[in-house]
Amino acid sequence: MAVLMVNGKEQQVSAPPDEPLLWVLREKLDLTGTKYGCGEGQCGACTVLLDGKAVRSCLTPFSAASGKKIVTIEGLERNGALHPVQQAFLAEEALQCGYCTSGMILSAVALLEKSPQPSDDEIVHSMNGNICRCGTYPHIVAAVRQAAHATQKG
Repeated sequence: MAVLMVNGKEQQVSAPPDEPLLWVLREKLDLTGTKYGCGEGQCGACTVLLDGKAVRSCLTPFSAASGKKIVTIEGLERNGALHPVQQAFLAEEALQCGYCTSGMILSAVALLEKSPQPSDDEIVHSMNGNICRCGTYPHIVAAVRQAAHATQKG
C-alpha cells in the first residue's frame, strides 16, 4: 500500500511496485483521461505531470510516483473553469478524435511552466513526443501559443 498525491488528493493504492502508473490511474483510481497508446512511451497519449514534469505513465513504475505530485487531465480545472491550455485547445480546434489530447495538453502545461513564452520552434520541439494521428499539429502549435499569451495576461 502506498499513498499517491493525485490531482491534489491523497489516494491509498495497492499495486505491485513495477506496475505502470498508467494502469494504476486508469484501473485503480478510475482516471481514464490518461490514455493507453503504444505502451512504449513513444506516442504521448499516457502523459501525466509528475512533480510538474511531463512523463509517460506507461513507462513510469507505480513505485516511482510515490511521494510525488501527480496531475492528470482531470486535475487541471479549477473551480469549474478549464485550464488556459484546455481553453486554447478548444478555441483553436486542436483536437479531432481527442485520443491524444490529454497527453498533448499536459505536455503543453509542462512546457509553459518551464518556458512561459516559447517560440514556435520550442513548442514543436517540446510537443515532438506526442503523436496526433488526425494531424492537427498546426492547430496544436496555435493553441499552445494562445495559451502562452493567455497565461501572461492573467
